Amino acid sequence: MFDIRKIQEQAIFNAVKNESDEDTAETIVNHPLENNQDWVANTMKRLEESFDASTVKSIRISCQCGYEMDEKLALVKELMANASNLEEFGSQKKAQAAGLSYRDGALFLMFPFCPCPMLAEVQKLPTKTWCQCTTGYSKVLFEKAFGCEVDVELLKSIKVGDDECLMKIVPLGTILF
Repeated sequence: MFDIRKIQEQAIFNAVKNESDEDTAETIVNHPLENNQDWVANTMKRLEESFDASTVKSIRISCQCGYEMDEKLALVKELMANASNLEEFGSQKKAQAAGLSYRDGALFLMFPFCPCPMLAEVQKLPTKTWCQCTTGYSKVLFEKAFGCEVDVELLKSIKVGDDECLMKIVPLGTILF
Protein backbone atom coordinates (compact mmCIF):
# COMPACT_ATOMS: atom_id res chain seq x y z
CA MET A 1 0.00 0.00 0.00
CA PHE A 2 1.15 3.53 -0.82
CA ASP A 3 1.90 5.34 2.45
CA ILE A 4 2.86 8.91 1.57
CA ARG A 5 3.60 9.80 5.21
CA LYS A 6 6.21 7.04 5.51
CA ILE A 7 7.70 8.00 2.16
CA GLN A 8 7.95 11.66 3.21
CA GLU A 9 9.32 10.80 6.65
CA GLN A 10 12.09 8.76 5.03
CA ALA A 11 12.81 11.37 2.35
CA ILE A 12 12.99 14.24 4.85
CA PHE A 13 15.01 12.17 7.32
CA ASN A 14 17.60 11.29 4.66
CA ALA A 15 17.78 14.83 3.30
CA VAL A 16 18.24 16.33 6.78
CA LYS A 17 20.80 13.66 7.69
CA ASN A 18 22.75 14.49 4.51
CA GLU A 19 22.82 18.18 5.51
CA SER A 20 23.64 17.59 9.18
CA ASP A 21 23.44 14.37 11.20
CA GLU A 22 21.14 11.55 12.27
CA ASP A 23 20.20 13.15 15.61
CA THR A 24 18.99 16.34 13.91
CA ALA A 25 17.03 14.26 11.40
CA GLU A 26 15.39 12.31 14.25
CA THR A 27 14.47 15.51 16.08
CA ILE A 28 12.89 17.06 13.00
CA VAL A 29 11.11 14.03 11.54
CA ASN A 30 10.33 11.39 14.16
CA HIS A 31 7.03 12.43 15.75
CA PRO A 32 4.69 9.44 15.26
CA LEU A 33 1.97 10.75 17.60
CA GLU A 34 1.32 13.81 15.43
CA ASN A 35 -1.51 13.43 12.92
CA ASN A 36 -0.59 14.14 9.29
CA GLN A 37 -1.78 17.74 9.32
CA ASP A 38 0.13 18.61 12.49
CA TRP A 39 3.17 16.61 11.40
CA VAL A 40 3.45 18.55 8.12
CA ALA A 41 3.21 21.95 9.85
CA ASN A 42 5.45 21.03 12.77
CA THR A 43 8.07 19.28 10.65
CA MET A 44 8.38 22.36 8.43
CA LYS A 45 8.60 24.58 11.52
CA ARG A 46 11.33 22.36 13.02
CA LEU A 47 13.15 22.38 9.67
CA GLU A 48 12.92 26.17 9.34
CA GLU A 49 14.18 26.62 12.92
CA SER A 50 17.15 24.31 12.32
CA PHE A 51 18.49 25.56 8.96
CA ASP A 52 18.80 28.73 6.90
CA ALA A 53 16.25 29.36 4.12
CA SER A 54 18.53 28.19 1.31
CA THR A 55 19.30 24.89 3.06
CA VAL A 56 15.63 24.34 3.90
CA LYS A 57 14.71 24.82 0.24
CA SER A 58 17.47 22.44 -0.87
CA ILE A 59 16.33 19.81 1.64
CA ARG A 60 12.71 20.04 0.51
CA ILE A 61 13.59 19.95 -3.20
CA SER A 62 15.38 16.66 -2.59
CA CYS A 63 12.32 15.19 -0.85
CA GLN A 64 10.16 14.62 -3.91
CA CYS A 65 8.28 11.34 -3.55
CA GLY A 66 8.13 10.23 -7.18
CA TYR A 67 4.34 9.75 -6.90
CA GLU A 68 3.08 8.53 -10.32
CA MET A 69 6.35 9.68 -11.94
CA ASP A 70 6.29 7.02 -14.69
CA GLU A 71 2.80 8.07 -15.73
CA LYS A 72 3.76 11.75 -15.86
CA LEU A 73 7.00 11.01 -17.70
CA ALA A 74 5.09 9.03 -20.35
CA LEU A 75 2.80 12.03 -20.90
CA VAL A 76 5.70 14.49 -21.23
CA LYS A 77 7.49 12.14 -23.67
CA GLU A 78 4.28 11.82 -25.72
CA LEU A 79 3.97 15.61 -25.87
CA MET A 80 7.62 15.88 -26.89
CA ALA A 81 7.10 13.42 -29.74
CA ASN A 82 4.51 15.81 -31.20
CA ALA A 83 6.64 18.96 -30.92
CA SER A 84 9.89 20.32 -32.30
CA ASN A 85 10.41 23.09 -29.75
CA LEU A 86 9.24 24.24 -26.32
CA GLU A 87 6.59 26.59 -27.70
CA GLU A 88 4.97 23.79 -29.72
CA PHE A 89 5.27 21.51 -26.69
CA GLY A 90 3.41 23.89 -24.39
CA SER A 91 0.83 24.88 -27.00
CA GLN A 92 -0.63 21.41 -27.55
CA LYS A 93 -4.21 20.88 -26.32
CA LYS A 94 -3.14 17.83 -24.31
CA ALA A 95 -0.33 19.86 -22.69
CA GLN A 96 -2.74 22.63 -21.78
CA ALA A 97 -5.23 20.10 -20.39
CA ALA A 98 -2.40 18.89 -18.11
CA GLY A 99 -1.76 22.46 -16.93
CA LEU A 100 1.25 23.20 -19.15
CA SER A 101 1.68 26.42 -21.10
CA TYR A 102 4.45 28.33 -22.84
CA ARG A 103 5.14 32.06 -22.66
CA ASP A 104 8.12 34.39 -22.63
CA GLY A 105 10.60 31.58 -23.39
CA ALA A 106 9.56 29.42 -20.45
CA LEU A 107 7.27 26.54 -19.67
CA PHE A 108 4.69 26.93 -16.91
CA LEU A 109 2.95 24.17 -15.00
CA MET A 110 -0.31 25.12 -13.27
CA PHE A 111 -2.61 23.12 -11.05
CA PRO A 112 -6.01 24.47 -10.01
CA PHE A 113 -5.71 22.15 -6.98
CA CYS A 114 -2.90 21.01 -4.71
CA PRO A 115 -1.22 18.00 -6.39
CA CYS A 116 0.47 16.75 -3.20
CA PRO A 117 -1.20 13.67 -1.69
CA MET A 118 0.38 14.42 1.69
CA LEU A 119 -1.49 17.73 1.93
CA ALA A 120 -4.98 16.30 1.41
CA GLU A 121 -5.84 16.92 5.08
CA VAL A 122 -4.02 20.27 5.32
CA GLN A 123 -6.11 23.40 4.81
CA LYS A 124 -3.39 26.08 4.90
CA LEU A 125 0.38 26.31 5.29
CA PRO A 126 2.21 29.32 6.75
CA THR A 127 5.04 29.13 4.17
CA LYS A 128 5.85 27.47 0.82
CA THR A 129 8.49 25.26 2.46
CA TRP A 130 6.51 22.03 2.12
CA CYS A 131 5.70 22.82 -1.51
CA GLN A 132 9.35 22.90 -2.54
CA CYS A 133 9.24 19.11 -2.90
CA THR A 134 6.91 19.72 -5.87
CA THR A 135 9.62 21.80 -7.54
CA GLY A 136 11.99 18.89 -6.95
CA TYR A 137 9.46 16.51 -8.49
CA SER A 138 9.07 18.74 -11.56
CA LYS A 139 12.84 19.15 -11.84
CA VAL A 140 13.37 15.37 -11.90
CA LEU A 141 10.46 14.85 -14.31
CA PHE A 142 11.48 17.46 -16.87
CA GLU A 143 15.21 16.72 -16.68
CA LYS A 144 14.48 13.04 -17.43
CA ALA A 145 12.20 13.98 -20.31
CA PHE A 146 14.20 16.86 -21.77
CA GLY A 147 17.67 15.35 -21.37
CA CYS A 148 19.05 18.58 -19.89
CA GLU A 149 19.12 20.43 -16.59
CA VAL A 150 16.11 22.62 -15.80
CA ASP A 151 15.47 25.36 -13.27
CA VAL A 152 12.10 25.17 -11.52
CA GLU A 153 10.69 28.08 -9.55
CA LEU A 154 7.56 27.85 -7.40
CA LEU A 155 5.57 31.00 -8.11
CA LYS A 156 2.25 30.22 -6.40
CA SER A 157 0.82 27.69 -3.97
CA ILE A 158 -2.83 27.07 -3.15
CA LYS A 159 -1.90 25.89 0.35
CA VAL A 160 -0.47 29.31 1.25
CA GLY A 161 -3.54 31.13 -0.10
CA ASP A 162 -2.84 31.59 -3.80
CA ASP A 163 -5.55 30.83 -6.37
CA GLU A 164 -3.45 28.10 -8.04
CA CYS A 165 -0.21 26.20 -7.82
CA LEU A 166 2.18 27.55 -10.46
CA MET A 167 5.75 26.72 -11.39
CA LYS A 168 8.05 28.20 -13.99
CA ILE A 169 10.28 25.65 -15.75
CA VAL A 170 13.30 26.91 -17.67
CA PRO A 171 15.51 24.45 -19.57
CA LEU A 172 19.20 25.25 -19.06
CA GLY A 173 20.39 23.28 -22.07
CA THR A 174 19.22 21.92 -25.39
CA ILE A 175 16.03 19.88 -25.24
CA LEU A 176 16.21 16.67 -27.21
CA PHE A 177 12.90 16.74 -29.12
